[in-house]
Amino acid sequence: MGRSHALAYHNNPGFEIVGLVNRSKADLAPELQGYTIHPDFTAALQELKPDLCSICTYSDSHADYAVMAFEAGCDVFVEKPLATTVADAERVVAAAKKAGKKLVVGYILRHHPSWVRLIAEARKLGGPYVFRMNLNQQSSGPTWSTHKSLMQTTPPIVDCGVHYVDVMCQITDAKAVEVRGMGLRLSNEIAADMYNYGHLQVLYEDGSLGWYEAAWGPMISETAFFVKDVMTPNGSVSIVMDPNAKSDDIDTHTKTAVIRIHKAETGADGKFVHKDEDLKMDGEPGHQQLCDLEQAYVLKAITENIDLERHMDDAVQSLRICLAADESVRTGKPVKL
Repeated sequence: MGRSHALAYHNNPGFEIVGLVNRSKADLAPELQGYTIHPDFTAALQELKPDLCSICTYSDSHADYAVMAFEAGCDVFVEKPLATTVADAERVVAAAKKAGKKLVVGYILRHHPSWVRLIAEARKLGGPYVFRMNLNQQSSGPTWSTHKSLMQTTPPIVDCGVHYVDVMCQITDAKAVEVRGMGLRLSNEIAADMYNYGHLQVLYEDGSLGWYEAAWGPMISETAFFVKDVMTPNGSVSIVMDPNAKSDDIDTHTKTAVIRIHKAETGADGKFVHKDEDLKMDGEPGHQQLCDLEQAYVLKAITENIDLERHMDDAVQSLRICLAADESVRTGKPVKL
């Protein structure tokens, strides 16, 4: 993500990169090889005095780095999840408000035209809603190594779950009231207290409910790895995925192929009044194009002084729900919010 966002800044005339930070030597795209890589974040922050800091590290350093950047006078873009605890996420938001600076969190689906359409179509049907979502990844080699690194601090239902819980929360404006979770460790290559398969359930005060499932590893099934489905009393909106798609392809995680709209209305004969409507989402942005759109929004938020209060609140709330699911996994009990 750091490389992808750096390319977005490099290619956007509204930004000028003053430096990159990475603890080790990084494999950079040709366009980025002219930039100096600094090994220490604190020193680089003091030396370079940037206007904007883009934080794309592992989750456990997000909060500390973001707060340091705000205290240095920067606006901040930070990858999701915002932090690894709700308290830390709230600390970041408080630091942004104290500094009077912008905080944009990396919810990339918010900038995807097809996902924006999916959310709009679901809201049009009206609730209460049933959300059925997952993203399982059959990973091996370098991708499995990255997943194992992520799981040193964050389980899949938190790391990926914040994206899709955020989608749920954009469709229903109701507050989440209860969260349940279950998880299983399917590999001896991860810590004894970590799990690489997880499933959460969230209940909302308007009666809506949803589940999200996430798993990583070489043992994960490719069957039904991508379910994105919203049901209401008035019908449903679903993403129909290409049957040949692979779970380890990063573009698969965002591309929608077809959005299918089903309306529940029936006539006097008991048959459906409307045929299902398939919206073919041609010309969808790929992963890099989405990163470009995301950073263009960062620029817009700063230059046009966009009010990000709801954006920041949503980032904290989706994290709160996913961390409650993790708590439920570990305690075996539902968590009331």
